[in-house]
Amino acid sequence: MSKIDDLVKELCPIGVEFKTLGEVGQFIRGNGLQKSDLTDSGFPAIHYGQVHTHYGTSAETTISFVKPEFAKKLRRAEPGDLIIATTSEDDEAVGKAVAWIGTTEVAVSGDACIYHHSLEPKYVSYFFQSDQFQNQKKRSITGTKVRRLSGESLSKLRIPVPPIEVQREIVRVLDTFSRLEAELEAELEAELDARWVQYTFYRDRLLTFTDGERGAVSWARMGEVCDISRGRVISKDFLRDHAGDYPVYSSQTQNSGVFGYIDTYAYDFESVTWTTDGANAGSVFFHDNERFSITNVCGLLKVKDRSVLSTKFMYYQLLRHAKAYVSAGMGNPKLMANAMASVSIPIPPLSEQEQIVSLLDKFDALVNDLASGLPAELNARRQQYEHYRNRLLTFQEAG
Repeated sequence: MSKIDDLVKELCPIGVEFKTLGEVGQFIRGNGLQKSDLTDSGFPAIHYGQVHTHYGTSAETTISFVKPEFAKKLRRAEPGDLIIATTSEDDEAVGKAVAWIGTTEVAVSGDACIYHHSLEPKYVSYFFQSDQFQNQKKRSITGTKVRRLSGESLSKLRIPVPPIEVQREIVRVLDTFSRLEAELEAELEAELDARWVQYTFYRDRLLTFTDGERGAVSWARMGEVCDISRGRVISKDFLRDHAGDYPVYSSQTQNSGVFGYIDTYAYDFESVTWTTDGANAGSVFFHDNERFSITNVCGLLKVKDRSVLSTKFMYYQLLRHAKAYVSAGMGNPKLMANAMASVSIPIPPLSEQEQIVSLLDKFDALVNDLASGLPAELNARRQQYEHYRNRLLTFQEAG
């Protein structure tokens, strides 16, 4: 910060001039480029959706191209321009920008704006990430389901314009900070991955039974040892009209999420639920005497005799075996009740099941504590970075 402070004191001792984006540049709307037009080689091109999903603060190469003759019909950004996604389904993402710092022009799709300006490109891109920009843009967003920003509204937003030397120093500092953050994130994620590999190895070893190796073990199908049921249709209107405290689980959710809450419940005993349809088909979840309901894209298993089979042991086994019974189902993955009934698992004596569950619960807790701790640390780092970035982009206004 000291070098930037020194530069500001030297070059703009009475404050930094603020200008509208329209005063220091112009917005040009992209045109005519659809996803179906993209190719693996040719003239560089950026689709607005890729600004949301792939590109960061800046880019000097593209992941997509168009045919050169088609590029002539499209609007193109020049090196140094910003490419701004002007549509999104949420307010935070609309207006996301990437500075194009490649050596050639790049074709730009509709639902994006090219911002041709006279400032340091990455300085402007960082500004588009700042609280200053986010707070200003809120007043200019239009649309209901699809949120939009126009070039005209963007041109009225104000940006601090310090001397170019200050802009470049801010970019240098933020680039360094971003690189360090990325390296830390990669390091923490690698640690988490290693722990998961270790956990999976021990889990699979504990849950694998070889004839004669670990005593008497029988095998049984889910239909033999469980009562199997399926959830019911629960619409969003029903959720609204019957709001309450009891969770409803659906195929959209994982352990920590729910489809909604209603004022009644269907189950209040130890059980395992699974997703019957869609991308999550075969995913299983343990419920420890929780009061809840499930929708029609979920099924439920209730152990018939818990003196023979531990529900939690069955859950750990199904984590390993259930996915193998998922069928393509006309392109839509499925694990329906009849297929779940045929899933076969090993069943050792109950005392051994309980010992295995105790060990796996401890392993699971260790890994999940790490999993929850790492995102928390990563989030803290991101907040620190965002605070630092906002400070660097905050100036006393001249006059």
